[in-house]
Amino acid sequence: MALNNTYDARLVQQETAVGAGVQILVLALLGSAIGLGTAGWITGLVFAVALWASLSRALHRSRLRSFGPANRVTLGRATLVGGVTALVADSFESAPPVTLLVGLTAVALLLDGVDGKVARRTGTSTALGARFDMEVDAFLILVLSVYVSMDLGPWVLLIGGMRYGFVAAARVAPWLNNPLPPSMARKTVAALQGVCLLLAGAELLPHAGNLTVALLALGSLLWSFGRDVLWLWRTSRATRTAQTEDPLPMDTKILELELA
Repeated sequence: MALNNTYDARLVQQETAVGAGVQILVLALLGSAIGLGTAGWITGLVFAVALWASLSRALHRSRLRSFGPANRVTLGRATLVGGVTALVADSFESAPPVTLLVGLTAVALLLDGVDGKVARRTGTSTALGARFDMEVDAFLILVLSVYVSMDLGPWVLLIGGMRYGFVAAARVAPWLNNPLPPSMARKTVAALQGVCLLLAGAELLPHAGNLTVALLALGSLLWSFGRDVLWLWRTSRATRTAQTEDPLPMDTKILELELA
C-alpha cells in the first residue's frame, strides 16, 4: 500500500465500496443457494456496513491512496468471513449445510498466509494492513467459537473472546499495549485456533473428539496469552524500577556527560 502525494478521498471510497458490494453479492449467492434466513441476512448486512465504515475511516486517517494488493487479498478473505458469519447467525433458526460453512471457513483460513506473502513480495507492508489482517482473523475465531459453543457449551466462547478481553484489559492497564517480541510459538497458536474450531465444527469427529480438539485450542491459547502477559508485566515492572532508581531522562544524562 504505497503512499501518494495527492490524497483523493474518492479513491478510498471506491476501494471500500467494492468490498461492501462483493459482500452483498456473497450474501445473495448464499441466499439463492440455501435460502438464507432473516437472521443471516441482517447479520451479513451489518457485517458489510461495519467493514465498509471501519475501512473507510482507517484509510482516510492514514491517508493511503488504496488498499494495495495485500489488503485486497485480506478484503476478499473478509467477505468470506462475512459469509461464515451469516451462516452461523442463520444456524440459530435453521441448520445451514455444514459443508458450505466448512468450505468458506477453510478457504478463509488458507488465504490467511497469502496476504502477508503478497505484502512482503510487493513491498506494501503497512501497520494498517497488519491490523486489518489481525482483526479479520480475530473475528473469524470469534464467529467459529460461537458456532462450536452451540454443541460443546458456552465455555468455547473463551477462545473467541480472549483477544477482545485482552484489548479491554489494556484500557485499564496500559502496560498491556507495549509491543511484544516476535514469536513463532504465538503465531503457531493463533493459527491453531481456526484449524481446531473448524475441525470441531465440521462434524467429522465424535463428541469426545470435538471436545478434545476444542480443549486443545483453549489450553494453547491460555498458555500463549499467559506467557505474553507475564512478559509484558515483567518488562513494565523492570522499566518502572529503572526509572525510580535513575529518574533522569537519557538526553539529560548525555548533556551532563558533555558538560563534565
